[in-house]
Amino acid sequence: MSDWHRNVIKVIEAGRAAGVVVEPVHQAEGAKTAADAAAAVGCDVGQIVKSLIFGVDGEVVLAYVSGANQLDERKLAAAAGGARCERVDADTVRRVTGFPIGGVPPFGHDTELRVFVDPDLLDHDIVWAAAGTWHDVFPLAPADLARASGGLVTDLKRA
Repeated sequence: MSDWHRNVIKVIEAGRAAGVVVEPVHQAEGAKTAADAAAAVGCDVGQIVKSLIFGVDGEVVLAYVSGANQLDERKLAAAAGGARCERVDADTVRRVTGFPIGGVPPFGHDTELRVFVDPDLLDHDIVWAAAGTWHDVFPLAPADLARASGGLVTDLKRA
């Protein structure tokens, strides 16, 4: 395990604490899009978990959205009980999660955040999530994603 980046080790340990086995896969090229990530691991783009961090009325929240979908910010705001939803900057993402944009995993964050999960992720046997860096991902069951992240499954998809 010592060959992994410290962020990946943090995700492995947080997964263990949550009862999820994290078996990271390193992608030397990384992935800038969900389609790139899906091609790299050989799965459907809908199996890629996009970790999206937003501010809802000033509260930072996290949405896990299928790579095949786009987030409807109004739906996220409503799910969080707020009116206004806006993106947060990269510094905020790193400060609240401890991870960079593109590497935010389902658990192991520095701050406890409210989490919302796209139900389309539950249509798959396995989904792929970031493992703490832009280059590392891991597979997990969607039910484990929702359970271990403490996520509320709710419609987030833009029509």
